[in-house]
Amino acid sequence: MPSSPSPGVAAPARTHSYRRRTPERTVLYRLVQSHLATWIGLHAEGDAVPAHVERELRRYLECGVLAHGFARAYCDACGHDFLVAFSCKGRGVCPSCTAKRMSLTAAHLTCSVIPPLPVRQWVLSIPKRLRYFLAHDGEFLNKTSSVMVKASEQCLRRHTPGAAPGARLDAVVFIQRFGALLNAHTHLHVIVLDGLCEPDGVGGVRSQGA
Repeated sequence: MPSSPSPGVAAPARTHSYRRRTPERTVLYRLVQSHLATWIGLHAEGDAVPAHVERELRRYLECGVLAHGFARAYCDACGHDFLVAFSCKGRGVCPSCTAKRMSLTAAHLTCSVIPPLPVRQWVLSIPKRLRYFLAHDGEFLNKTSSVMVKASEQCLRRHTPGAAPGARLDAVVFIQRFGALLNAHTHLHVIVLDGLCEPDGVGGVRSQGA
């Protein structure tokens, strides 16, 4: 076992080196690479694969692969350089780009959008008969989201009789288009401040909980 540093002696600084991720070695990458062309060919007639789905899958096969483009990072001080492969910046299939987008969105909401007040998550599950329309009709999906937010605000207002007339519900809506088994299941995840909110007069907001 490595010996621990003596008292009063600073531990040596840890150095980190960049390691390129290797998506081409993952099971998901090999699965898509091996079967994408066959899957698209089977749907060439009749129920064709949507263009945006095919584009997303093909871009995923290029994500993080040096052969499809890269940037060179160079340090003037030490002379060390390395290559960083371009990413696909996808929003559905790529685990790396999706995780990065999720982290950046969470940081933005936490630091710049959601005030330091209690927060709840509400989920609206849609009946199966309506999921087809939500998946193919963006206007219908937007109206469904608006109806949920308005109904939630009305519910909180009934349970918060002391709220000011101008107090409103503050919420952020996320559209989820699949279930745990990657099945088509359009539903809504909503981040809601716990109570109705109104300006506090000093540039912030205050919550009047139910």
